[in-house]
Amino acid sequence: MIIYGSELSSRLKSEMAAEVEALKKEGRRVPGLSVILVGDNPASQSYVKSKGNACHAVGMENRTIVLDGNISQKELTEVIAKENADPEVDGILVQLPLPEHLSEREAVHAISPDKDVDGLHPVNAGALLLGEEGFVPCTPKGVMEILKEAGLEDLSGKTAVVCGRSNLVGKPLALLLQKANATVTTVHSRTPNMKEICRQADILVAAIGVPEMIDEEYVKDGAVVIDVGINRVDGKLKGDVAFDRVRDLASVITPVPKGVGPMTVCMLLANTLGAYKRHEKETVHE
Repeated sequence: MIIYGSELSSRLKSEMAAEVEALKKEGRRVPGLSVILVGDNPASQSYVKSKGNACHAVGMENRTIVLDGNISQKELTEVIAKENADPEVDGILVQLPLPEHLSEREAVHAISPDKDVDGLHPVNAGALLLGEEGFVPCTPKGVMEILKEAGLEDLSGKTAVVCGRSNLVGKPLALLLQKANATVTTVHSRTPNMKEICRQADILVAAIGVPEMIDEEYVKDGAVVIDVGINRVDGKLKGDVAFDRVRDLASVITPVPKGVGPMTVCMLLANTLGAYKRHEKETVHE
């Protein structure tokens, strides 16, 4: 079973578009996302454009703020503060990476936690750790939607192995899998017996950043294999999983491209819609 995130995200975006259309018909404001791009990194420009297109496709407001690559940390913080204070803005995203002279940590910390639709602010990271309400990073959230699509919502009795321990994917995903009752192990570049551990996994998630590293020697027969990796090799996108060597072993697998990637942008929209609903609820109570 190959699960295409591109198809799943199209369906979920159609549902969101219907919700936003209903808001318009009621004469209410629609959700708004503000994306801040610093400098002229071509990859970042491409990502920002795709996020803007996704917003427009579901009828959300999108504001792209392009800042000079030489901007100071103070100036960037002031731009973020302005977006924090704008009641028309529900979600704020600072496109990473930033130019070297800027602190990504400071930029993320400057975003109001209730507008942090990337789920990277310490308040939201803490909420995930404690099982409280907050924004979940978009890629891990997308992976959980893919598992749900595969009929794996309750993972009781399942063993999950996450390859990678980044703040963006590996760590939050391990917590989400635990929350779904899986028994979770995290492996990484310093894990000596990685193949043996991975071969025990009912659910194997590759987010390690090495093209096609996970081959048939890492995968047990019938495992669910989710490939989060996006690596550009000779102008082509490759995942962390050697797809053609693993697909016959796996019961469920995601491809690259058209796998987890489209779900990341889709979950950004879902988080923005969630932020909008919270803000509107607060406005009603006030």
